[in-house]
Amino acid sequence: MKSLWKILRLAKPYKGKAVLGVIFNILSVIFSLISFTFFIPVLDILFNQTHKVLHPPAAIDWSHPWTISKSAIADNFYFFVGTLIEKNGSLNALFYISMAILVLFFIKNLFRYLGMFYIDALRIGVIKDLRNSIFHKILILPLSFFTEQRKGDIIARSTNDIQEIEWSIASSLEMLFRDPLSIVLSFVFLFMMSPQLTLFVLILFPPSGILIAKIGNSLRKTSVKQQAKMGDILSMLEETLGGLKIIKAFNAIRLTNDNFRRRNEEYSRLTLSMYRKRDLASPISEFLGAVIMVAVLLYAGRLVLAPDHGLSGSVFIMYLVVFSQMIPPVKSLTRAVYNVQKGAASVERIEKILNAPEIIEEKEDAIPIDELKDRIELKNVSFQYEQKPILSDINFTVFKGKSVALVGPSGGGKSTIANLLPRFYDCQQGDILIDGISIRDYTISGVRNLFGIVTQEPILFNDTIYNNILFGYEKAGKAEVIEAAKIAHAHDFILQTEKGYDTVVGDRGAKLSGGQRQRISIARAVLRKPSVFIFDEATSSLDTKSERMVQAALEGLLSSHTSIVIAHRLSTIKNVDTILVLEKGKIVEQGTHDELLRKEGLYHKLYNMQYFDE
Repeated sequence: MKSLWKILRLAKPYKGKAVLGVIFNILSVIFSLISFTFFIPVLDILFNQTHKVLHPPAAIDWSHPWTISKSAIADNFYFFVGTLIEKNGSLNALFYISMAILVLFFIKNLFRYLGMFYIDALRIGVIKDLRNSIFHKILILPLSFFTEQRKGDIIARSTNDIQEIEWSIASSLEMLFRDPLSIVLSFVFLFMMSPQLTLFVLILFPPSGILIAKIGNSLRKTSVKQQAKMGDILSMLEETLGGLKIIKAFNAIRLTNDNFRRRNEEYSRLTLSMYRKRDLASPISEFLGAVIMVAVLLYAGRLVLAPDHGLSGSVFIMYLVVFSQMIPPVKSLTRAVYNVQKGAASVERIEKILNAPEIIEEKEDAIPIDELKDRIELKNVSFQYEQKPILSDINFTVFKGKSVALVGPSGGGKSTIANLLPRFYDCQQGDILIDGISIRDYTISGVRNLFGIVTQEPILFNDTIYNNILFGYEKAGKAEVIEAAKIAHAHDFILQTEKGYDTVVGDRGAKLSGGQRQRISIARAVLRKPSVFIFDEATSSLDTKSERMVQAALEGLLSSHTSIVIAHRLSTIKNVDTILVLEKGKIVEQGTHDELLRKEGLYHKLYNMQYFDE
């Protein structure tokens, strides 16, 4: 029941469609049983055993359904059939009853279609909402979440697991309403035809239900393992596509292929096991149905052949027909149990994303901010990740219009500071103040709008150059985009591309050189007109020529804007206002380029090492 509830609560926003779907399915089941009722007089006419009621029976009082008896319904029905035969003859009566059966079957199937019509709308709506929720959650979760999760597994949860849930929604509605109702009404109908025979059937059903439930529980456990293994495969595929150059360069094709084959073998083994358990359900339920059918046939045969048991041949044939029609919903119910079990496993995996805590939370009364008026201060800031200290007691101030550079050995905490400023992370101790107010008191979007960020690895999307520059700032016009490109020293090379600003850059900007990609990233940052630029080692991965072009763009921005520069190449930061030297998460030196050289400390050592390397 817990598994069923996990699926059904997703459909809550579409309860109107669910109700309509259930109502039409119920009507479909009712008209199906009514249509089978009309076969009894057809059989009686064919076998010339029509049960005649010569005098009109008492009318049925439908306002008091509990007073309605089986005999009253039967007498009224047979009086109607007898009157029809009396007036029109047996052949014409047979024709009219056959036409009535066709109409009833048409209505039954119409209601069945309408039921699926609304259930399909519900199912697609829930899946659409789930995809939207997962994608939005991915966008707002802190970066730390994705350092602990594999991308391929997240993709698997957003695709394969959602597909499982889609089938489970329809199955759960069938499992809860249509199939049980069909089975219950069929039993009521069978009980009205022969209470003794129906009680015998009820004794035979529980053992089969217990067996099917055990198989369903086993399937759910296997499904969880299989879906997790698919996440492994997609993760490896994503890593392989991103690292093909390294794989080829280090002759690791065979090693990588063997690793994939091993994971794929494990996934295939789990999938085969799951399919075997799932496929076992249908043969078992069908065989159990056959066993019950044979038992019913033998027991009913005794009732028909024995005197004074009131079970005619036509009723017996109809009983078998209705009972056989009850087997498909039983099999469908079995499949629904398995689909719900698999869907519940997928819901659990998806909920790990949807219920992941949003560590970076915005206060309800957060203050909007659109510009830096005076300064940014870091006061006693400390930060650790997975119990590992990254920053310890950091204090410095960046005044408006000034430039600050962060330098030092790798692992010193430079990039962490760059991530704390736009609130990609929050510090555990201390605080960051913007114009004297804690960064936590501002709206998150307002804080991030203050910063124009250019990272070491330029991140471009598989879109046009124009849209990559415009990204996140759609209100800008074409003239502003071109001006931003000129400031970033990108306009000239853009015009030389095949379609100018309409040139598609390829996956991650693969059609452009490193320097070109970086200058487009700078243009994107410039277009926002941010209060503060953050350059996170923006030139460290470039060749000398590209570095000079990017550096020319940076120098123009550094001289006129508030800037925070994380630099690997110290020659690029000679003209900044203040240089902070970080080592092991602490500020060990600070001053201008010339002041730090005169101190002959860590900065002097690093500068000389790079000078001689060059």
